[in-house]
Amino acid sequence: MKAVIIGAGRGERLMPHTADAPKCFARVKDRRILDWGLEALAGGGLTDITFIGGYRIDSVRADYPHFTFCNNADWPDNNILESLMHAESHMADGFVCAYSDILYTPDIISKLLESDQDITLVCDTDWRERYKKRTEHPENDGEKMRVEEGVVTEINRTMPSEAAAGEYIGVARFSAEGASTLIEAYHRARRDAGDGPFQAARTFRKAYLIDLFQQMIEDGQPLTASLTHGGYMEIDTNQDFQIAREEWEG
Repeated sequence: MKAVIIGAGRGERLMPHTADAPKCFARVKDRRILDWGLEALAGGGLTDITFIGGYRIDSVRADYPHFTFCNNADWPDNNILESLMHAESHMADGFVCAYSDILYTPDIISKLLESDQDITLVCDTDWRERYKKRTEHPENDGEKMRVEEGVVTEINRTMPSEAAAGEYIGVARFSAEGASTLIEAYHRARRDAGDGPFQAARTFRKAYLIDLFQQMIEDGQPLTASLTHGGYMEIDTNQDFQIAREEWEG
C-alpha cells in the first residue's frame, strides 16, 4: 500500500514561513512538518510516497526525489478534494492519504492499518482540549465527525461540537475496493454538481474532501472510524505553529 500526501496549497495563514517554501517545509522542533509525517507513515511500513504538489512543487522535487509527484498546477482555483484526485491513477491498489500540514504519530498509522474495512477515517477524540489554545482557529471550524459504534454517520464543520465524537485529522485508509468507491463517488458528484455548489462548498471545485465523505454517507456508503486520543496537531495558523513548536513530542 502506498501513501498519498496532499500538499498543493500555499498556506497563506502561515506567512512569512510560506513566502518562499511550501507549508510542509516549516520546521517543528528538529524537522519539517513533512518529515514528521513521513516518519509516522514509515512506522506503519508506508514508504512508497505519492506527493500532490502545487505551490513551490519544485522545492519538494529537489529535496525528495524518491517521491512520485502529481502536479496540481491549478491549485489557487481548487481545493483539497480536487487536489487529491490528481493522484487518481495511483490509487488502484489501495492507499493511505494524509494532509501535509499535520503532525501525527506512527501509532495512529499502525492502528489505522489494522482496519479491515474499505474506507476508514482517523478521528481524534481529544480534539476539544486541543482547541482551547487555538483562538485563531476556533473549534466550530473543525472537521467534526459523528461516530456511532465505529461507523461515521456525519462529517462536517456545522454540527454542534457537543454532538461530535471527534475531529477528522486528515488521514484515511482506502482498500483497493474503497479506492474504487471513492473514485466513482467523486466522478458522480462532479457530474451531478457541475459548476454549482456541493455540500458545504460554494462550488464543486472548492470542495473539501470531507464534503465528498458526507455525500458518500448520505448515499449509503459505510465509512468507519479509527479513534485516536490525541497524538495529532493541525498547523493552520502561526499560533498553531507556535503551539506545535512548544508542545509537540512526536
